[in-house]
Amino acid sequence: MKRILTLTLCCLGAAALLVSCGGNAAKKAAREAEKAAADSVAAAEQTQRTMEKIAQLPAEPVFDIITSMGVIKIKLYEGTPKHRENFAKLALEKYYDGMLFHRVINGFMIQGGDPLTKDAANKARFGTGGPDYTVPAEFVPEYRHKKGAIAAARRGDAVNPYKESSGSQFYLVQDERNCAQLDGEYTVFGETIEGLDVIDKIAAVQTDGRDCPVQDVKIITVKLEE
Repeated sequence: MKRILTLTLCCLGAAALLVSCGGNAAKKAAREAEKAAADSVAAAEQTQRTMEKIAQLPAEPVFDIITSMGVIKIKLYEGTPKHRENFAKLALEKYYDGMLFHRVINGFMIQGGDPLTKDAANKARFGTGGPDYTVPAEFVPEYRHKKGAIAAARRGDAVNPYKESSGSQFYLVQDERNCAQLDGEYTVFGETIEGLDVIDKIAAVQTDGRDCPVQDVKIITVKLEE
């Protein structure tokens, strides 16, 4: 009889423990759901504020690309509205903060805008990251690969016959003679108005076998000049 009573008490205790654990799990799930909903609302509100700000931008807005080696001031072109709006949106959302210039070729260009570069563990994949969309090509004959031009990187023609641009990756022309061949192939959507010397400084850094700087060259932030 005593043994039966003990077993009964043990079973009741285990049941109570299970109920308690189940209750805690339910509360945790409810808290997580509540936080996710709040985060979703906050993100939607932030997007709304960003789009309102974009609607109020001048025809050719100016942004400062603040790097660990100096400031590159760029003007975005009115004639490439899709790229203009996309770059402005990412900049205003602080998307570029903390990314690296992951591909640097002296006498050619410097490239950045890959979110994978925020984590050194991704180094083997640098150059493959970005948001889950592309931007339709916007080729304007007068927008050339002159020194300081900012253009959108993209995947090769074999997998990208319409030459659509990466959602976030861009490059800055360091030597227009060697980049002239890219005219009409990659969308140029702005130009450097101050900081050509910073582009030269970045282009001159030591790189490894994959053209990645040995010492990180970081995009601290991209800031709208207001």
